Amino acid sequence: MAEPSTARPALDPYEEAALLDGIQKWIDKEVKPVVLHHDHNDIWPEELVQQMAEMGLFGATIGTEYGGLGLPAQTYAKIVMMISSYWMALTGIFNSHLIMACAVERFGTPDQKAKWLPKFASGEIRGGLALTEPNAGTDLQAIRTVAVRDGDHYVLNGTKTWISNSVNGSCFALIAKTDPKAEPRYKGMSFFIAPKMEGMSVGKKFDKLGYKSIDSAELVLEDYRIPAENLIGGVEGQGFFQATGGLELGRINVAARGVGLAEGSLRLATEYAQLRQTMGKPISEHQAIQLKIGEMVTRAQASRLLTIEAAKAYDRGERCDMEAGMAKYFASESAVANSQEAMRIYGGYSYSKEYDIERYYRDSMLMCIGEGTNEMQRIIISKQWVKRNPA
Repeated sequence: MAEPSTARPALDPYEEAALLDGIQKWIDKEVKPVVLHHDHNDIWPEELVQQMAEMGLFGATIGTEYGGLGLPAQTYAKIVMMISSYWMALTGIFNSHLIMACAVERFGTPDQKAKWLPKFASGEIRGGLALTEPNAGTDLQAIRTVAVRDGDHYVLNGTKTWISNSVNGSCFALIAKTDPKAEPRYKGMSFFIAPKMEGMSVGKKFDKLGYKSIDSAELVLEDYRIPAENLIGGVEGQGFFQATGGLELGRINVAARGVGLAEGSLRLATEYAQLRQTMGKPISEHQAIQLKIGEMVTRAQASRLLTIEAAKAYDRGERCDMEAGMAKYFASESAVANSQEAMRIYGGYSYSKEYDIERYYRDSMLMCIGEGTNEMQRIIISKQWVKRNPA
């Protein structure tokens, strides 16, 4: 099955700069004053979510014909970088939603697009992606959720886990097996537009180390009955490719989050190193600290460049699993390394919740795991590199 093109032209530089300037002003005015309170108490940021809807972020990558902003991946990645450099969790609220929308926009029928995308773009309906199960994460083909055709409906039973926006979301792109006996296994998987209604309930909500204020919980399906018209694309057996088709954009997003965390950690460490003094001078003048900052600057900049290049390839409509994998792998590892180095620069104060830096440290490790582990990314990178460079 040929995938629809993701080609989209770059924004005019002045238009992009104006958009990013507006995002920065919103961060300064609305986000920075409340982030500590919300993160420490794991409070869902209802007011900020409404503001993001008003800014169009829930339609950021959805086409303008459906009421979205129609942004290219390059601009979207820069928005994610900017917000993540102050509070990474916010980006998860609209990114998971946009991957759901991406599946419908790329693979849905004309009727599905017309029905769902305008409501996704406005934020009237918000949700996410329901792939992971207790025994199926990286090995997506191991899912056990089953969808059985019953006349004009499907009846689904199973459990999804670690689903972002599961508590406060109202609709999910959900994968299930319509033919559990199919070989190879991916041929028996189908993708559904699954709104919350009778038969779908929220199970265990996870108490997480980081990534606070965005809900991650189980979704339990018990004789969950949805119309057959909710089968994305209208054809069974295409779900594996439809689900993984959105992972390139998802990995670019995670890479952008990693860039944001790396750059945010660098920003905080740079400020602190110039204010904190030991032995009669700012610690930024001590060689040990200069070595750390030098490495942090390089990691952050390299991560940004890798991510933008992956986004450009996506916007050209090219296959970019290697580029997205490299960006996701390097940027997420850079986020971990920079947050750790920033903690060392802050010294004992880094352990105080009065400072922001401990949040970056807690949030960063998730980026090495989400959207495919970094171990898997390296395998993807290697295979694609060898394929593109035959002996």
